[in-house]
Amino acid sequence: MGRKNSSESEDDSKDRRDKHRHSSKRDTEANGDRRHRRHGDESELSDSDKKNRSRRHERRDEKDVRGRDRRQEKEHRERKERVRSSDEDDRRVERERGRRDKVKTHQRERLDSQDEDDREGHKRSEQRRERTGDDEHRGYRNDHDRRYLKDRRGKKEGEHREDRVFQEKEKEEGEVREDNSKSQKQSTLQGSSLNADVSNWGRSGGVYIPPFKLARMMKEVQDKSSIEYQRLTWDALRKSINGLVNKVNATNIKNIIPELFGENLIRGRGLFCRSCMKSQMASPGFTDVFAALVAVVNTKFPEVGELLMRRIVLQFKRAYKRNDKHQLLAAVKFIAHLVNQQVAHEIIALELLALMLENPTDDSVEVAVGFVKECGSILQDLSPKGLHGIFERFRGILHEGEIDKRVQFLIEGLFAIRKAKFQGHPAVRPELDLVEQEDQLTHEISLEEKIDPEITLDIFKPDPQFLESEKRYEELKKTILGEESEDEAGSDAGSDDEDEDEDDDEDDDEDDDEEDEQQMKIKDETETNLVNLRRTIYLTIMSSIDFEEAGHKLLKIKLEPGQEMELCIMLLECCSQERTYLRYYGLLGQRFCMINKVHQENFEKCFVQQYSMIHRLETNKLRNVAKFFAHLLGTDALPWHVLAYIRLTEEDTTSSSRIFIKILFQELSEHLGIRLLNERLTDPSMQDSFESIFPKDNPKNTRFSINFFTSIGLGGITENLREYLKNMPRLIMQQQKPVSESDDESESGSGSSGSDSSGSESESEQSSPSESERDERHKKRRRRG
Repeated sequence: MGRKNSSESEDDSKDRRDKHRHSSKRDTEANGDRRHRRHGDESELSDSDKKNRSRRHERRDEKDVRGRDRRQEKEHRERKERVRSSDEDDRRVERERGRRDKVKTHQRERLDSQDEDDREGHKRSEQRRERTGDDEHRGYRNDHDRRYLKDRRGKKEGEHREDRVFQEKEKEEGEVREDNSKSQKQSTLQGSSLNADVSNWGRSGGVYIPPFKLARMMKEVQDKSSIEYQRLTWDALRKSINGLVNKVNATNIKNIIPELFGENLIRGRGLFCRSCMKSQMASPGFTDVFAALVAVVNTKFPEVGELLMRRIVLQFKRAYKRNDKHQLLAAVKFIAHLVNQQVAHEIIALELLALMLENPTDDSVEVAVGFVKECGSILQDLSPKGLHGIFERFRGILHEGEIDKRVQFLIEGLFAIRKAKFQGHPAVRPELDLVEQEDQLTHEISLEEKIDPEITLDIFKPDPQFLESEKRYEELKKTILGEESEDEAGSDAGSDDEDEDEDDDEDDDEDDDEEDEQQMKIKDETETNLVNLRRTIYLTIMSSIDFEEAGHKLLKIKLEPGQEMELCIMLLECCSQERTYLRYYGLLGQRFCMINKVHQENFEKCFVQQYSMIHRLETNKLRNVAKFFAHLLGTDALPWHVLAYIRLTEEDTTSSSRIFIKILFQELSEHLGIRLLNERLTDPSMQDSFESIFPKDNPKNTRFSINFFTSIGLGGITENLREYLKNMPRLIMQQQKPVSESDDESESGSGSSGSDSSGSESESEQSSPSESERDERHKKRRRRG
């Protein structure tokens, strides 16, 4: 079957080949015929057709050549892009390899350091076992078991090592005292009871003892130089230092410092440094406060500041080796603020930054950015070149682009802060600037030198010269804090002698105090009641549906004498705050003016006050206020003599006041109509109030008033003013004629002076008509135009 199928498939393929050959022959013959026809037709074509055809062929060839060139250029570009992308991939791969190698080397170094620490710890533990004869865990040889054993035994030994030594010494002293004398039996019993209590104390203090019990125990001890008493005072010193350091903040630091100097900081300098470091680790937000406290202590006890600096630098080095970011951030922040307080030299800051940026990782760069934010302001003043070098290193890290995007944004933010000259990141806050620059002592500590933290200062040790050292510190405390303690003691002693005299005077003082209390009256200067009244008026106005309801509610409010003005002010303020003028406020103000004349007088005062301060209002507020007063004037709720406060001249008005007058009179014309408004303004009894609006003292001011009302579309109310301006030259001449006749009669002898005066008068007469003629000509020209 398989052979038959293969033979059939071969026959089919042969048939297909023959068909393909025949079809290809036919195609070639047809193409030949077409070519023959075309060449035959060409002979029949004219010359123009041949030229057109040749041009078409040339264009087609040119298009083919252009398309071929474009394809070649495109292929060339694609080839270049492929090469470039492959080069970028190779670089990316090389960067990743380099990064992995760095991480691996860093991990190897860390593991090597851990192995060295484990070996050293194992050697120490074995030496301890050989000394103590403890063969409990000698069978363990596994690394995991050794580490577990080391941690466990280290904790136990660290807690009880020192206490055992002191307990043994105390027991020996107790036995010696019992053997030597029976007279001191009571004191030895007390010492043994204290030993029983003290034996339970570890490094952290052990069992809690209430303060009253501790004070009682200290009183019961007769020998103040004994180890028991020293131990009790040590525990009290530790607790007081911890309490003061934990209580300190920016507001009470000035009160805490004298209390802190009251404790023996020379004896407890280790306790003070440990307490500051623990508190700063627990609350890094108060780092600047702790740094300020250390700066003040450093001025009086430089060894305390140096000890703290050594311990913080050692803490930084350990945290950097262990990759402990939390502890590293706390140590770096503390160092930065100590540099700000100039307790630490700026060299340590530059060394720290150089170390962090030598082999940059995401965490190290982040820590360095935070450090520069904290102390960059003072580094810019003390060491600008060093800070410039640090920022150049930051710029190089940005260009390398090997760190995370988040850290790159942190660096860019740091450059923005530097550009703003560290605004918002001051070196020292004003309330923490407690030390003068001349009094401060700066410590130079390098990261490369070996550091002794003096941990033994944190542990109690008996002092054979305890009483002498305490007396010396008391004298030192008096020199630091002054003679306040002695003054207080003297005042206590003198107060006993003066008590008798004071008792006699107390009766007289009591009588005087009673009379003063009767005469005294409490005045509320916080204006709480006024604020509450304004709030009530505002809420009443805003919550009412119409003006009648608002007026009814506002009249129910009990106003004290003199508070009626607040009602008018709040009504005007609410009106001015609206987007558009509401007739609601005008009707409410009208109702109050009609009810009580006091409100009318208050609104007059508000009109004067608002017009004097009109330049401070925005355009929207100005429009609402003008429409409000126009409503009051149009309804006769406000007397029209208030317009006497408006003086319409070019010198006495501003753009805001002119807008106010324009809106005021336009609203009045809408309310009353131009005819009634004109009648009101021409009322003979009110001409004294309108003289300032329609001035007749000077032609210039008169023209200004006419032009102003004409420009706002109210030229009809200036007809009387126009007539007065036309007749002004004639009036001036009539006034000057009797004056000139009287001058001639009285001054007939003085011809020269009379001639001068008549000449000046004639000049003034000529000048006034000439000005009026000019104005008329100018107006005629405008009308013609």
